[in-house]
Amino acid sequence: MKAKSNKNSRLVKWIKIIVVIYIFAGAVIYFLQEKFLFHPQLLPADYAFHFNTPFKEINVRYDSLTSFNIIRFTSGNPLKKGVVIYCHGNMENVNHYAMLVKDFTQFGYEVWMMDYPTFGKSTGILNEDMLYTETLEVYKMVRAAHYSPDSIIIYGKSLGTGIAAQLASVRDCKRLILESPYYSIENLVSHYCWMYPVNWMLHYKIPTYRYLQKVTAPVSIFHGTDDNVIPFSNAEKLKEEVFKPGDELIPVEGGRHNDLNNFPLMKQKLDSLLAL
Repeated sequence: MKAKSNKNSRLVKWIKIIVVIYIFAGAVIYFLQEKFLFHPQLLPADYAFHFNTPFKEINVRYDSLTSFNIIRFTSGNPLKKGVVIYCHGNMENVNHYAMLVKDFTQFGYEVWMMDYPTFGKSTGILNEDMLYTETLEVYKMVRAAHYSPDSIIIYGKSLGTGIAAQLASVRDCKRLILESPYYSIENLVSHYCWMYPVNWMLHYKIPTYRYLQKVTAPVSIFHGTDDNVIPFSNAEKLKEEVFKPGDELIPVEGGRHNDLNNFPLMKQKLDSLLAL
C-alpha cells in the first residue's frame, strides 16, 4: 500500500513539473514572440549607406514616433521597365538584402526597399498594421514617381511575403512574386508550437492565404522543398486553396530557406518573369 502511495506521489509530482514547464514555455512564447519573429538591427540616424548599385535614401516622417527609411535603388539600364517594391525578411535591415537588387536592376527595374519600424534607420512602434501602412505609403510614393500599376512588381521574401500579399490585395500591380511564403503566421507558429492555442496568443496573424484570395495580378511563388524555417507545405497549401488561373508555384528542389538564389532554376525563372 505504501509503495502504491509513493508511486502516485511521484506521478503527481511529475504532472506538476510538466504543467509548470508548459505554462512557463507558453508565457515565454506570448511575451517574447516579437523576439522570435523579428531580428532587426538598428542603425544610427547619421549612418551612411554604401551600396554597389546607385541609390537614393528617402526618409518619410509618418507621425511623431514613426519614420520610414526607404532605399530607392536605380537602374543603370537605359530601358526602364518599371519598379519592384521589395518587402524583405525578418533579419537586420536593408544592408542584409541589398545584394539581391541586381537581379532586378539589370532588367531596367528600380527597387524600392523599405526597413520596417525598429529595423535599420526606421523608427516607431512595430505592429502588424504598421507593416501594412508602410508598404502602402511606399506604393503611393512609387505611383507619385509616375509608375503605373502595370509597371509595378510587388516582391516579398520570407516574412515580407504576407506583407507583400496584403499590399497586392488592395492595390493593383503587374505581378506579385513571393519567395518562401507562409500560409499565415498563425499556421506557421502552430507547426512548431502545436501544443498551444496560438490563435489567441499571437499579436501577429498576417494571413497570406486570405490576402491572395483578393489579388487579381498573376502570382508566382518560389519555395525550397527542403526549407527548414517555413516548410514547403505552406506553399503547397496556398496553391491548393487560393491559386487562380495564371498563378504558379516553382518548387526549388533541395532549396532551403536562405539559399534559393544559388539555384539556377530560381535565377532562370526570375529572369524570365522580369523580362516579360
